[in-house]
Amino acid sequence: MDIGNLYQFVLVLVLVGMLVGVGVLALDKFAQTSGITSKAQEAINASRDAVGEVSITWMDLIVTIGVLAIIIGLVISGFYFANRR
Repeated sequence: MDIGNLYQFVLVLVLVGMLVGVGVLALDKFAQTSGITSKAQEAINASRDAVGEVSITWMDLIVTIGVLAIIIGLVISGFYFANRR
């Protein structure tokens, strides 16, 4: 793990956040169309709520684990290269 890997990690997080956002927006627009039944609209609303929970609950955990992995990788590599000298 290196500081150079931080860019890819942040890029993946931004990409996932954008995909979740676009998915929620698409579900909102689809739910507002008049050609769907009430049962389909309930299913769309349930899906939208479930995706919203992922962004609230899991994204914080994913970011925290990623940052901790980078920090642990830096510390371990620091000790590894210190013993090589």
